[in-house]
Amino acid sequence: MKLKGRLAVVTGGAKGIGMEICKSLASKGARVIACDMGEMTYQFDNVSYYPLNITDVDGCKKFFDETVEKYGKIDILVNNAGITRDSMTRKMTDDQWNLVLDVNLKGAFNMVRLIGPHMEATGGGSIINISSVVGVFGNIGQANYAATKAGIIGLTMTWAKEFARKGVPVRVNAIAPGYTMTDILKTVPQDLLDQFAQMTMLKRLGQPEEIAKVALFLASDDSSYITGQTIQVDGGMRL
Repeated sequence: MKLKGRLAVVTGGAKGIGMEICKSLASKGARVIACDMGEMTYQFDNVSYYPLNITDVDGCKKFFDETVEKYGKIDILVNNAGITRDSMTRKMTDDQWNLVLDVNLKGAFNMVRLIGPHMEATGGGSIINISSVVGVFGNIGQANYAATKAGIIGLTMTWAKEFARKGVPVRVNAIAPGYTMTDILKTVPQDLLDQFAQMTMLKRLGQPEEIAKVALFLASDDSSYITGQTIQVDGGMRL
């Protein structure tokens, strides 16, 4: 129970990769709050639900204040919430661009601007940002998404420096998943899934549980000397 007594916050925790991260952290003793705009799709011991729109600054502040008042401190933050609104750049609308940036980039910023200094003041913590291989390699038709996921990597390195500058062990790392079998990919035709699999050295797609295991490692003291890093969990993808 390596996370016993710790409080974890996971955005986008109602389903998919976020759900598996919540379950993984809770299985090792953490009390987990799954923040999401969608309803919870599961029940798991020590995982509770909080309806939250991370683009809402006041809503994030209300959540933060209530959580700290109730539990005392936040030890782990996983910025997992994210959306896509794909389009070729020449056809992308302002709404498509702005919405993806608001959720994927500003949403993470809204959470960390509160929880990062809190961790610094309370003696440490672990922040885990979910990026994407698209943020590393880029991808056709995903200029907005690629920009946010590349931005998350830049924020990860910046926050790792900012929140540890006074010698407090606040660690900030990112995970960049490859194609992972979430509900979104389950709607993709099998021939395309096969193509995606062939782009990896392991010749298969990832599972949400495999991303969650890396998040668990980064959340725990097992990764106590790792910060400012982006770990690609993509089966050796070659785009």
